[in-house]
Formats: sequence, C-alpha cells, structure tokens
Amino acid sequence: MTDTAGRLLSLLSLLQLPREWPGSELARRLGVSGRTVRRDVDRLRELGYPVEATMGSEGGYRLVAGTAMPPLLLDDDEAVAIAVGLRTAARQAVAGIEEASVRAMAKLEQVLPSRLRRRVGALGAATVPVVLGADGVTVDPEHLTVLASAIANRERLRFRYSAADGAESRRHVEPLHLVPSGRRWYLVAFDPERDDWRFFRVDRMTALSPTGARFAPRALPADDPATYLKEHMLGRAPTYTVVATVHLPAPDVRARLPGVDVEAVDQRTCRVSGLGDTVEYLAFHLLQLGCEFTVHEPPELVRHLRGLHDRIGRAISSG
Repeated sequence: MTDTAGRLLSLLSLLQLPREWPGSELARRLGVSGRTVRRDVDRLRELGYPVEATMGSEGGYRLVAGTAMPPLLLDDDEAVAIAVGLRTAARQAVAGIEEASVRAMAKLEQVLPSRLRRRVGALGAATVPVVLGADGVTVDPEHLTVLASAIANRERLRFRYSAADGAESRRHVEPLHLVPSGRRWYLVAFDPERDDWRFFRVDRMTALSPTGARFAPRALPADDPATYLKEHMLGRAPTYTVVATVHLPAPDVRARLPGVDVEAVDQRTCRVSGLGDTVEYLAFHLLQLGCEFTVHEPPELVRHLRGLHDRIGRAISSG
C-alpha cells in the first residue's frame, strides 16, 4: 500500500465517525499539511465518498449520505457485530431481506480475517434462536454462506440430503438460486445425474462441499426461481388455503403477515387468504395477531382451533 493510499484509508476511517472534523485536526492526526488534507478529500470525492465541507471557524469536513453506497471501513468489533446480525437475519428469514442478508453475509465472511471468523463462529455456536414456528425449523447460516458462494462462483456442489421420508442420498448438483419461503430456505439446482431440476430444503442438507469444478449456468424453465419453486415443488406438498375475517385494519395485517392476500372490509376489519403447509402454522400466525378473527376455511384449521380451545379450557379449569 502506498503512503497516499494508506493515508486515504486513515482519513476515511476518521470521517466515518459521526462528527465534523476541522481540517487542522485531520492534518494533525494524519501528520500532513492542510493542503494535503484538502487534496485527499478531493480524491475521496472522486471515489464516490460524499464529503461535505463547511466554512468558518466552526467549519470542517464530514461524511454525508450520498446517492450510492460507497465501501465502508469497519473495525474488528463492528465487523463481528454486522456478521452476527446478518447471520441472525438469514436464520430467521425476515420477510423482504432474506436473500440480501445471505448475499451480504457471503461477501463479508469472504474477507473476514481468520481471527474474526473464529469470533463470529463462536458467537453463532453459543447463540440459540427462539423459533416460533410449528416445526422448529432452523437453518445453519454457514450452509447459507457456502451455498451463496457456490452460486456466485458457478461452482458444483456435493452434499448429503435427507428426504421427507428419511431416505438419505448423496447429491452432486449445479446450484443456481437460494429461495426463502416462510420459515424455510430452498436450493434450486440442476442435477446432472438425474438430468433435471431439483429443489432441496437447506435444513436437510449436510456435509456441503464445493468441488471447485465450474459450470455454465442453465436456463431455468420459468420466469423466476420463486415461481418455479411454488408451482413445481410446493404444489406437490399438502397445502391448506386459509380464508379468514380478521378484526384489524388491513395495513396492520399486511405489515404483520407478509405474503398473505389482505382485502379491506372496512377501516377496522379485513379478509385474509393465504397458503400454509400445516394447520399448526396457519393457526400460529392468526393467533399471534392478538385480535378476534373468524376462520371460514379450511375445515381442518377450524377443527384444530377447536381442539386448542378445548385443551386451553381444560388447562385453565384444572389450574
């Protein structure tokens, strides 16, 4: 690294602190003249960093929000905090940010020094997430990182897979997309041995091993992987369609139940419809709204809720 490059990085690190820096203080910290500070600020601007200058005795330099996201400099603790946060977001499959979390996690962990990787791994191993789903599905963030890297590098992948019936197999595939669906993650990949596209639940994959062998990506026979997954894989599983009247404003329900169709009935009531692979999953999401609701279908969900009502009633009476 040249003296100029090293000085620019030091200047950028200072400017990323949320404060305004007088030019004289920057010059003193960097051991250069005020003229050199001004030239370095111009260089940062040319690189896309929006450095704002104010005049006067109270003036100075500060980094402001721009039109694009420039690279950031992170210290060790900041890098670990972000990596752990991204792993948590990816594990919980927060609606709308799942794929972005995995992409960012893969980029960050690729450049983390080994000492920081160990810290992130230790924190991940010591942290147990609270899973509020019906089947307690969790995904190892390490698996998501490996898969995201293999997809980005167009690298073939080997792994062991446990099917829904417990049958185990070894797979050698060309990974194309990661698709989050509710509480689960799926890998969309082409299986050369079966000469067809396949879908794999990430929580059922073990012993993931990128082979180093590159492949030319094949065209998916659909407009997008999420639609392909829904039509060709989720459609084969037992799926229930819920229709219910919920006594909450439609905007509130949309914010709390992403992916569900919500139609306003009036200002305080709406009608919701959506899919779920278990009645337990559907019941949980309706109950966690914390309001009155009426289920119109499916009958299996109605029976399940009646059973919950009876068990809760017995638990209260026996107390």
